Amino acid sequence: MLSVENLRAGYGETDVLSGVSLDVPEGEVVALIGRNGVGKTTTLRCITGALSPTSGSIRFDGEDVGGLSPVETVRRGVALVPEERRVFPGLSVRENLAVGALGGSDSAHRRDVDDVLDTFENLRERRDSRGTDLSGGEQQMLAIARALVCGADLLMLDEPTEGLAPLIVERVEELIRDLNEEGITVLLVEQNVAVALSLADRVFLLDRGSIVFEGTPEELEANEDVMDAHLGVSV
Repeated sequence: MLSVENLRAGYGETDVLSGVSLDVPEGEVVALIGRNGVGKTTTLRCITGALSPTSGSIRFDGEDVGGLSPVETVRRGVALVPEERRVFPGLSVRENLAVGALGGSDSAHRRDVDDVLDTFENLRERRDSRGTDLSGGEQQMLAIARALVCGADLLMLDEPTEGLAPLIVERVEELIRDLNEEGITVLLVEQNVAVALSLADRVFLLDRGSIVFEGTPEELEANEDVMDAHLGVSV
């Protein structure tokens, strides 16, 4: 579904990505992991069109999307749930979802606002609450729900469990699994390695702007040298 080849990008004179290549097959959950500051979010920003790469290619469903704007990318069925969530604080839950539905794709995975509220029971109960009144977990659910109403064939999640209580982390994991089982392809950037490996079909490990490992979660867990050198953790 998504193919990134030899992607190079940065900010000003600072190079962040130095030839990143990764593939996201349709129907899978692919995790992009690595320490802070290695280029994970920059990779997502290039895919969405928020940042123009200096070289390389990005193809989605066989078409070159490297030069598209974020609005055009969303219309193709690529949706990003950013790390900051970017919930509109002064709008209600329902209003946040209505804004998200504007200008989305014609994907078969697109849902209307009422359908999403039926899926997210906690949001349905708080549909008239302003974004600023929601807990961190509720804001994360709202950010994911907003991606669904715009019609996500490829759902990209940037650190979806950061700052959440363990019980809410489990709920987010369950939700990602459910969405994937419904046919939505997922590209997951996650600092919590255990969460990433529990969800992913395939893992790409990024370090200093380059992919240093590609394989299954089981293969990565078995490679203690790679885990220690590039993550400093064991699972």
